[in-house]
Amino acid sequence: MSRAEEDSNRRMLRARDAMDRAYGEQLDIPALARIALVSEAHFIRTFRATFGETPHRYLQRRRVERATFLLRDTALSVTEVCLAVGFSSLGTFSRTFREVMGESPSAYRRRAPVVVLPSCVAMAWLRSSSFGEAGTGSGL
Repeated sequence: MSRAEEDSNRRMLRARDAMDRAYGEQLDIPALARIALVSEAHFIRTFRATFGETPHRYLQRRRVERATFLLRDTALSVTEVCLAVGFSSLGTFSRTFREVMGESPSAYRRRAPVVVLPSCVAMAWLRSSSFGEAGTGSGL
């Protein structure tokens, strides 16, 4: 692997790590491209080439992964989970959850073993400070 490829991979990892830390917030491509030190179009192409999916799809999948924990281990409603992981629309959350997990959030919750945490513990877990500093922005 060349030095340029290593540098590119490192910059994409930095952007992906930022997405992992701030998954519950509104993220935008310009901010992520700045983290990676590339143009917006180059960021999207390079992210996809590096990780096999677009930044938007990666973020949606990560949000669904976090939602599975909340659905399984807390008493938060599906709507509260939807908002806690960064979706602004229950319809989009449900559709995306079904695409990723193969079933609706409610069906997943019924099927998953339940270990209920108090809502205050779940919310503390979701705070961005638990994952480091989080960026802000709009729209991914």
